Amino acid sequence: MSRSSNRTQARAAARLAAVQALYQREMEGTAVPALLHEFHHHRLGATIEDAEYADADVDFFDDLVTGTTARSGEIDLAIENKLATGWTLARLDKPMKAILRAGTYELMARRDVPVGATISEYVDVAHAFYERREAGFVNGLLDGIAKDVRAS
Repeated sequence: MSRSSNRTQARAAARLAAVQALYQREMEGTAVPALLHEFHHHRLGATIEDAEYADADVDFFDDLVTGTTARSGEIDLAIENKLATGWTLARLDKPMKAILRAGTYELMARRDVPVGATISEYVDVAHAFYERREAGFVNGLLDGIAKDVRAS
């Protein structure tokens, strides 16, 4: 497997793990340092209940979790601005919020990652949790956010 392909897989694993960590933070209120420790030592690259977790780009994972948490107000506002009239972030379920928040953070802060790659990766993450319709929602919303935050 090529080095580029390994990096792509490691980043995809980091994105999925970051969404899981952000979901856990929302559900349990776990502090970021505790989340990072748990994922570093017990989840990333581990085998849990016969499910093998892929090796993840740990630095990328850490950036997604800490950055998304640190910029949560700005991120939530960007998401809310793209929701249909009458919809609020509170109406979305927690896994969807975690996906949109991580994707929005990456679009805002990781200009080293192309917009198309970011959106495609979070659509893939959405497929792990949802049916096609919700994945389309993720695609459309992140595309709208990308047009705002990457316009310059």
